[in-house]
Amino acid sequence: MTPSVAVERVGREEQPIVVIDGFAPDPDALVDAAAATHLTPAGEYYPGPRAPAPTDYFASVGGLVAAAVRKVFGHHEHLAVDRALFSLATTPPEQLVLAQRIPHVDSVEPGRIAIVHYLSRADFGGTRFFRHRSTGFETIDAARHRVWLDALAADFAGEGEPPPGYIDENAVLFETIATIKPAWNRAILYRSSLLHCAAIPNDIALPGDPRTGRLTIASFLTAR
Repeated sequence: MTPSVAVERVGREEQPIVVIDGFAPDPDALVDAAAATHLTPAGEYYPGPRAPAPTDYFASVGGLVAAAVRKVFGHHEHLAVDRALFSLATTPPEQLVLAQRIPHVDSVEPGRIAIVHYLSRADFGGTRFFRHRSTGFETIDAARHRVWLDALAADFAGEGEPPPGYIDENAVLFETIATIKPAWNRAILYRSSLLHCAAIPNDIALPGDPRTGRLTIASFLTAR
């Protein structure tokens, strides 16, 4: 399948999201690699186990990524992969900690780009992007970070923490500005400062097998 590339601009800030279908030339081999890899829990932010993706992953997709980073995000001088992780969402909604029940950003530093590469044929939900209602922020950079944290604390004090479950379009504290649906071998690229969260339905099972569960590769890049 020849890759196809589209760009969506979302929210009031009109941040770009690049959607690439047919991203990797052999996605089945990546699923096989994930199934042969020992995935382990990776902290309180991701709701499931993770492990490094194959070291040659970007040998086959790097050209697509570099072109998108240059054309859409305007970075022409430097591009480096910080990490690329097999990620398997397995945590039941009622077991999510607070950090997993609200949108987040991956970095507040300039020049950081995130990629989510969907590797499930079943629909376990894509990725949702948000505006924080009380501040109006859709991105959180270094200048906004303290304001955002203080406003979020005030939100929790006034409204209470969100109930257990994956955040959906009915969230009290956040407004959905875009939802990107998953598709087999689709990848999305966006600035790491854009508020987002996995759009996982709360009424489905999340298998612990990479061959049948919500498998993605999450990558984090630095560009300038």
